[in-house]
Amino acid sequence: MAIGKRITHKSSMQKKSIPAQHQTRQPGVESKMRPEPEYIKKNYCASNKLKNKVAIITGGDSGIGRAIAITYAREGADIAIQYLEEHGDAEKTKDLIEAAGRQCLLIPGDLRDIKFCESVVDKTINKFGRLDIVVNNAAEQFPHDNFLDIETSQLLDTFLVNVFPLFHIVRSALPHLKKGSSIINTASVTAYRGSDHLVDYSATKGAIVSFTRSLSKQLIKKGIYVNAVAPGPIWTPLIASTFSAKEVKKFGTNTPIGRAGQPSEVAPCYVFLASDDSSYISGQVLHPNGGEIINT
Repeated sequence: MAIGKRITHKSSMQKKSIPAQHQTRQPGVESKMRPEPEYIKKNYCASNKLKNKVAIITGGDSGIGRAIAITYAREGADIAIQYLEEHGDAEKTKDLIEAAGRQCLLIPGDLRDIKFCESVVDKTINKFGRLDIVVNNAAEQFPHDNFLDIETSQLLDTFLVNVFPLFHIVRSALPHLKKGSSIINTASVTAYRGSDHLVDYSATKGAIVSFTRSLSKQLIKKGIYVNAVAPGPIWTPLIASTFSAKEVKKFGTNTPIGRAGQPSEVAPCYVFLASDDSSYISGQVLHPNGGEIINT
């Protein structure tokens, strides 16, 4: 069965532009985007790299999270997806995972709630009996051109969503992880080059990079791998719900490749870091960012 919209080859996205559009509420709804993000590549060849593994993916209903979930399923993993309340997107992702022959558990709720973070792990264990991969992917961002416009309430909220759940979920997951397990965190290109209109968001992503490197040093002694992915401008619901219609239309055009990336072009990084192919890699960050040279 064919799954989703697809990229036919590397150059197929080069001349596609994004129409002006805006959604009024974060984290956005994928089904309302035009064009909808592409979450699986036509020429992607799965090879059971994650056979019978179980993964938790926060923010897994849409965008990069959806692409990771579907690609993981095609590689043989069962998936637990945390999302806020975008039930339509989540149900579609579940259908796509099941079409790939794997099981999917949907866990709606707010990551700002510590007890909910703990319940994500508990529900996953109750459903599947094991846990092998934790992907901390959920995030929010609110742009401001003037630093003085960043209210304390926004600063706290951005860290509560983007950073704190990593601690809560990993703390709950660790008793269930074993040698060979993987923790993969979604950072951002903004952690390395900064962003003048996303100061607090960039700060959270910098924290995630440091979290990744520090936790890796501790857990590699137990054979647990901790890495991160720092995407550049990727066409996801968060973008359509963050920026104005005018800004969305030119989103990603300032990259060396000249366009925004698709979630399908990021997901293979997460497969690599969760598989045995990366058995000598921990504490590192991959950079699918459209060709921007980053000083790591």
